[in-house]
Amino acid sequence: MTQQSLEPSTTADDSGEGTRIAAGRSWLDRYFHISKRGSTVAREVRGGVTTFMAMAYILLLNPLILSGKDAAGDTLGQKALITATAFAAAFTTLLMGFFGKVPLALAAGLSVSGVLSSQVAPQMTWPQAMGMCVMYGVVIMLLVVTGLREMIMNAIPLALKHAITMGIGLFIALIGLVKAGFVHQGKATPVTLGPTGELAGWPVLLFAATLLVIFMLQARGVPGAILIGILGGTVIAVVLNALGVIDPKQWASGAPELHGSAVSMPDFSIFGKVEFGGWGSVGAMTVGMIVFTLVLAGFFDAMATIIGVGTEAKLADEQGRMPGLSKALFIDGAGGAIGGIAGASGQTVFVESATGVGEGARTGLSSVVTGLFFAACLFFTPLTAIVPGEVAAAALVVIGAMMMMNARHVDWADRATAIPVFLTVVIMPFTYSITAGVAAGVISYVAIKIAQGKAREIGAFMWGLTLIFLVYFSLNPIESWMGVH
Repeated sequence: MTQQSLEPSTTADDSGEGTRIAAGRSWLDRYFHISKRGSTVAREVRGGVTTFMAMAYILLLNPLILSGKDAAGDTLGQKALITATAFAAAFTTLLMGFFGKVPLALAAGLSVSGVLSSQVAPQMTWPQAMGMCVMYGVVIMLLVVTGLREMIMNAIPLALKHAITMGIGLFIALIGLVKAGFVHQGKATPVTLGPTGELAGWPVLLFAATLLVIFMLQARGVPGAILIGILGGTVIAVVLNALGVIDPKQWASGAPELHGSAVSMPDFSIFGKVEFGGWGSVGAMTVGMIVFTLVLAGFFDAMATIIGVGTEAKLADEQGRMPGLSKALFIDGAGGAIGGIAGASGQTVFVESATGVGEGARTGLSSVVTGLFFAACLFFTPLTAIVPGEVAAAALVVIGAMMMMNARHVDWADRATAIPVFLTVVIMPFTYSITAGVAAGVISYVAIKIAQGKAREIGAFMWGLTLIFLVYFSLNPIESWMGVH
C-alpha cells in the first residue's frame, strides 16, 4: 500500500490553491509530510525528545545484560558496550526517520540481548554471538521481502504469541533480580533471597527502593518513570558512596563515581568484531536453534508495536495497513544485522515510541530527533557509566512486569489455551532458555489439539515447529543412543 493512499491529497484544485500551499511548504515539511499528517515541526521535535527520554534507559540496561563472559572467558567492556548501544540506536532510528518516515524509534531489544547473554555467549565467543545476530537480522529481512513474515505471524496462535512475550518478560525480570543480588543460587535450594536467605548490603536495598519508586511513578502515570527512577537511584548512590556509607567493594559494577571528564570520545573497540563460522563445537542443530530463537525473540513484538504505534498516530487504517509499513518492518529486520555489527545485539522498534506519538509526533522527523539525541550520547559515556548495575537492574524487573500484562489477553478458563501458555511462561525463566519455553508451549499446544480431536486446526507451520522441537528436546538422548558422545 502506498503512502499516498492514506494521506490527504495535495494536488491543485481548479483555483490552484493546492499548488500554492505545496509550494509554500519548506523542504522539511514536504519530505516528512508534516502538514499532510496534521502535525508541526514543533510537535515532531517535542515528540522526538519525549521518546528519547522514555527509552534512554536502554543505554544502561543493554550493557548490564551483555556484561557476562563468553565461552572463552572474555567480556565486552562497559564503555564499549555503551558506545555500541548508543550508536546502533542512533543509526537505526535515523534510518527509520529518513526512510521509513514514521515516528518509530529503535534500540537494542532486551529479549534478544537476553538470549545472546544467557544462551549464545556461554557456547561461543562474543564475535561469533554477534555473527548470529547478523544472521537473524538477515533472515528477518528475507522474511519481510518474501512476505513470509506476516504468514508466519498468522500461523502461530495468538495465545502463544502472548505467552512468548510474557515468558520473555519473566526471563528479563529474573536477570534483573540476579544482577541486583536480590536472587542468588542457594545451597539447599535452587534459588534463595540474597546469598544466605536475606538481603546483603546497601546496593541491593537501593535496587529494591528504586524498583518501588518506579512502580509508584508508573501507577501515577508519570511520563519517563523508568528514567526518573534510575536517575534518582543513581543520585542517592553517588551521595552514599561519597559519604562513605557504602563500601565501594559492595558495588557489583564498581563504585558510582566519575573518573576524569564527563565527556569523552566514543569507544568503538568492539565495532565490526563479527565472526561467521567456527561453530563446530556446538553443532549445526544448535546453531540453527540459536538463530531461530533470536528470530523469535525479535520477531513477535515488532509488527504489533509498529502497527499499534501507527494506529495511535492515526496512520493505520482499519485493516492495520499504514504508510511505510514494509519499509518499517525491513528496517526493523536490518536492525538485527546493524546491532550485531556494532556489537550491541539486535535493534528493534520500542513501544516507548508511543510516548512521542502522545505528544503529537506523526512523522519520521520525530525519529530523526530521537536518533540525534542517541548520537549525542556517544560523547557522554563517562556519565552513563556512573549508574550502578544494581540501580539499572530495577528497570529490567519493571519491563518484565510490563510484558506480563499480556496475561489479560489469555483465556485462563480454557485449558487448551492455558496449559501451553503456562508452560511457555514458566519454563523460560526456570530453564534460563527462551527456546525451551517456546518449544514446550508449541508441543503441548499441538498435543492438546490432538487429544481434543482437533488436529485439523493445527496448521502446517505448527506441525513443522513441533517436529523441530521434538528433535531439539530429544537430541542428546538420541546422540547418546547412537554413540555420538
